[in-house]
Amino acid sequence: MNKAITEIRGDSSAELKAKLSDLRKEQFKLRFRGAADSGAKTTRNREVRRTIARIMMVLGDRARVGDKKQ
Repeated sequence: MNKAITEIRGDSSAELKAKLSDLRKEQFKLRFRGAADSGAKTTRNREVRRTIARIMMVLGDRARVGDKKQ
């Protein structure tokens, strides 16, 4: 897990926002696929949720501190 957060912190804010957008689209697709499969939870769904949370945490930290890593 430490590796994941350090990789995310290494990216610029613009890259993180692009990844966040892609992950939200994937989450949307996974949600509908899960509904069609009678609520089957997948490991990927959990992974996407946690990655979104990590990205949002890093973006929030940068906004609070005023770090403009671009």
